[in-house]
Parts: sequence; C-alpha cells; structure tokens
Amino acid sequence: MLSFLGIGAQKAGTTWLYQQLRQHPDLAFPRGKEVHFWNNPHDEAAVAAYLGSFAQTRAVAGEITPAYGILPPEVITEIYRQAPGLRLIYLVRNPIERAWSAAKMDCLRGGMRLDEAGEQWFIDHFRSAGSRMRGDYRTCLRHWRSVFPAEQLLVLCFEEIRNAPEALLNRCFSHLGVTSRDPEELRRWGCRKAVRAGDPSPLPRRLLAELQALYEEDFRQYGADFNLDPAAWSAPEVVHGSGA
Repeated sequence: MLSFLGIGAQKAGTTWLYQQLRQHPDLAFPRGKEVHFWNNPHDEAAVAAYLGSFAQTRAVAGEITPAYGILPPEVITEIYRQAPGLRLIYLVRNPIERAWSAAKMDCLRGGMRLDEAGEQWFIDHFRSAGSRMRGDYRTCLRHWRSVFPAEQLLVLCFEEIRNAPEALLNRCFSHLGVTSRDPEELRRWGCRKAVRAGDPSPLPRRLLAELQALYEEDFRQYGADFNLDPAAWSAPEVVHGSGA
C-alpha cells in the first residue's frame, strides 16, 4: 500500500533523500522518484492503478515528488481520502538559497549560461508565481496540515543534510516506522556525499538584496513554524559586484 510521500520542497535535498531511503531494506519505491501523479490530471482508474503499484510489495512503499508541496487543498483532500494514514516528509531550505538554486537550474536547462541570462532574467524568475509558491513553506504547510494530522507530517531542514545527515535519516526511519540504522552504515550508503550537486556559482550581491526583500516577512515567521532559529539560515555565499 501507499505508505508515505515526500512532498518537497524543490531544490531542498529530495534527490539525496530518495537515494538514501531506497537503500533501507524495509523501504520501497515501486515507481521511482518524481512520479508526478497527484499534480497531473487523473481519473478513478488511474488512481486505482497508481495505488495498486504500491500494493505489490511487502515493504513500506512510497514516492517522492517535490511538486506535491504546492498542491491545492482539494487535491490534498483527495489524497487523504485514498490514504488517510499516509506519512509525509517535507524538506525545507533557506528560501534564498532555494530560489537561487532553482533559477540556476532553469537557466541552464533552458540552454543559457548564467552570464548570458542577465540580472533581470533572474529577478523575474525569483518573482515568478512558481518560484514564490515553492519557497512559501508556510502556505504549503498550512494546506497539508489543514487535511492531515500534524503528527503525520515530518518537517526537516536541508541544512541538516550538510551537518548531521545520519540523525536526519534516522528521524525519517522512525517517522516511517522502520528500523534505525547505525551511523557508520549510513556513511557507507553515502549519506555524506552530494547527489546531483548543482552549479556552484555564488549569488551576486544585488540579487541577494532582491531575494532578501522578497522573503523578509517569511523569515520572521520561520522560528514559530519550524522550531528553527532563522539565524541558522545564514546568507548564501555571495560574489562581490553587481553582475549576475
């Protein structure tokens, strides 16, 4: 049966999480990563086929699709009707870092070099509805918590992947109801190795100022929402000067 979903956020470590969780002998991903089922049109037959694919294993089965974090409440309600006991995992990241990482990814996927895109291209990307929604963790959490009990949703921070990946993974295993693993074993799995590391280009100072203005209000609320001191989300590495 479908037992868990990783719901995001985009550019917050979900590929790394997938690569780690899939090595646990009691966890399974029958459809791989980024299935994009619930954020695409589907009918009852498609839902039955989707759920059926998770019923073919005795392991605790699920999938991770970062786009699920921004699903509207009506789709979240549909998911709850199908799997009310679902365990949910939501990774969050400094929203300034997340927005910069996503913009670089889209720029390069579009066939441009970063220096070709120009400052305004990046500003428009930061301000786009898609980028703003993916970085609006408070709204995402409010939508999911309005449907699923709070104890079924585990919120984790990307920064913990850098600093204490073994502890993060064992929190995931506990949340999913499978056995914890020895930290040394997790290191053999590669938990301290980057997975699909993005372009390392640092954030230009003028673009940092743009992102700080966009997320200023959100930062004031993060302590209450995530039990996190916003100071822990230090400013990303920046490059001096104004160019993008």
